[in-house]
Amino acid sequence: MDSILVTGGGPLSGTIPIAGAKNACLTLMPATLLSDEPLTLTNAPRLSDIRTMSTLLESLGAEVSALSDGLVLAMSSHALNGNRADYEIVRKMRASILVLGPLLARLGEAVVSLPGGCAIGARPVDLHLKAFEAMGATLELRDGYVHAKAPEGGLRGGEVEFPFVSVGATENALMAATLAHGTTILRNAAQEPEIIDLAKCLTAMGAKIEGAGTDTITIHGVPKLHGATHRVVTDRIELGTYMLAPLVAGGEVTCLGGSRDLLEAFCAKIEEAGAEVTETPEGLTVKRANGPMKAVNVETEPFPGFPTDLQAQMMALLCTAQGESTLEETIFENRFMHAPELTRMGAQIDVQGGQAKVTGVARLKGAPVMATDLRASVSLILAGLAAEGTTRVSRVYHLDRGYEHVVTKLRGVGAQIERVREDG
Repeated sequence: MDSILVTGGGPLSGTIPIAGAKNACLTLMPATLLSDEPLTLTNAPRLSDIRTMSTLLESLGAEVSALSDGLVLAMSSHALNGNRADYEIVRKMRASILVLGPLLARLGEAVVSLPGGCAIGARPVDLHLKAFEAMGATLELRDGYVHAKAPEGGLRGGEVEFPFVSVGATENALMAATLAHGTTILRNAAQEPEIIDLAKCLTAMGAKIEGAGTDTITIHGVPKLHGATHRVVTDRIELGTYMLAPLVAGGEVTCLGGSRDLLEAFCAKIEEAGAEVTETPEGLTVKRANGPMKAVNVETEPFPGFPTDLQAQMMALLCTAQGESTLEETIFENRFMHAPELTRMGAQIDVQGGQAKVTGVARLKGAPVMATDLRASVSLILAGLAAEGTTRVSRVYHLDRGYEHVVTKLRGVGAQIERVREDG
């Protein structure tokens, strides 16, 4: 098992290329199941979660080829030979549930294991299932699997009102509705850039979709979707993560391919804390505006609010900001598991339920720490950039699920970081 060693030190300087969005690509890949013609995705991120989704699609009979060093995914579902997504694959990743809608829409029947992934609290699939029921499907949970069946003749258009915003349920329902008979309306729909990106891809495949990016999406079902080529949107979470690096360590970094519209609330919050963010033709350039960073209060919200997937990284920044900050996590429970690890580095953090109070310290100290989930792992690396001495981050297999070449990218802007093999 590998670990990452980070030695805090001087400021960062240079450029970091931002990859295609993991969360977008994992949603776009199951869209191939909706058509018997090829779907090609460009600007794909090279991550273990992408390989897991490829394995899942191949288990259903789809063909998936990684081209151009993995930056292009060529897929075809012309010869599907299964409608069962087994636990052994699905348990590795929450996004696996996104094959349910496409399989149900195209084949009329699907059996999908309840998913796994990061241990950051309950993320029930109830909203997905209720959306399919609104389209006429019958569903049964049995032995850890969702058994779903469309009505005779296929799914029917329906009205779905989500009781709270769910990105995954919006994506699953959106894909299923493209082949449903009639019109489907999704109310209180998620508005994330990944939803817009999925709608663009589905539209390129022949779907009829209105309102993506708003809280009401209307889908007029079509009999058949065709092939398409689509470029995966920039990963806004990777973008935000690397924007924080020069704020933690000092210096100035340009994140290539970044744009402010992907992260407006996040940009506003780090500017409040003392960052200077400049949009250029190349991307976003970030540095401290004037002296040390200052404490701010953060509340995670669905898009366009502050992303929950940047909460852990923001906490790493606030550990050395002047004053007391409050972070309130409103999306997922148990998402402060990085806090005890940061305290091992000298951070002052008090967690009470869904709220964490962070009192900034002058300097963190390097220590052995353990990653508990994907975003926590990179938050510990960021904290290491601000620490005196060396920080050893173990269990970094979480990191490989969401960040490609993190050591290379940070080393390219001057960070002292390396990946090493742990004994045993």
